[in-house]
Amino acid sequence: MIVSKSDILVVTSDAVPGREIAQALGLVRGSTVRAKHLGTDIVAALRNLVGGEVREYASLLAGSREQALDRMIDEAWQLGADAVVATRMQTSTIQQGASEVLVYGTAVRLK
Repeated sequence: MIVSKSDILVVTSDAVPGREIAQALGLVRGSTVRAKHLGTDIVAALRNLVGGEVREYASLLAGSREQALDRMIDEAWQLGADAVVATRMQTSTIQQGASEVLVYGTAVRLK
């Protein structure tokens, strides 16, 4: 029995090593759409002149990935899942300056 959302295993493989899938509960997903901030754009443009990692955008996307992952885990938890298998992440541009991060997989109960 799942005590908390942090107990849900999330794997990119089709199975959980050493465990057997008892029941597939269905597709679960989480997404978020984030837009750039004008101040971030100015700093990023200056950093682009010098070269190197644009930490402001990297941080924005890292936060987006975590939020989308948390939302997928919430959905799996609501279904009573023990794990999410075949997890994938996808990013798409909604409009100039705004991107969606989507995380999805199959919620399962383990034996």
